Amino acid sequence: MSQKHDTFGGQPPSPDDQDPGAANATNAATPLLLVTWWSNTDGARQLADAAARAAREQGSVRVRTLRADEAQAQDLLQAAGMVFATPECLGSMAGPMKAFFDRTYYDVLERLAGRPYGTIVCAGTDGQPTIRQIDRIATGWRLRPVADPILVITGAQSPEAILAPKSIPEAELERARELGAALAAGLAMGIW
Repeated sequence: MSQKHDTFGGQPPSPDDQDPGAANATNAATPLLLVTWWSNTDGARQLADAAARAAREQGSVRVRTLRADEAQAQDLLQAAGMVFATPECLGSMAGPMKAFFDRTYYDVLERLAGRPYGTIVCAGTDGQPTIRQIDRIATGWRLRPVADPILVITGAQSPEAILAPKSIPEAELERARELGAALAAGLAMGIW
């Protein structure tokens, strides 16, 4: 696995982020939650990390976090559930997140039906176009949304504010933690 990290402080992988192919038979039977993210200014990364950390704290699932430029179709196929976290850029999901979906879409089509997912979008003022894009892709894959999308509005409108590193408020991080914990609990109990 590549050791590249977000330029705004991406964290090194956790022990669960290791190559799933290296997992032993016990781990292979434990559901895997995949958190795929991209962050231009660290906001979406903070939210993705919060969701992943809360899922890990459940202790009943494996959690793998991957940047969108590192995630592949095989990562999706190994996952029992997914979280997609991205910033909105010019009314659309960030380019690397879109490239991830473009790169993997047809390889997993008709192979993910029924798996649960959650969406996290960090936006300056809107976010709805990005949520709709992810919803359309998830509908094509026949994924099951397990919660309303999390939309975090930073209010950034000037070029300087848009490009500045973000600090996500605790209340918004808590929403991401709740999503991660709920997905992990549902996977562990076989609800989804």
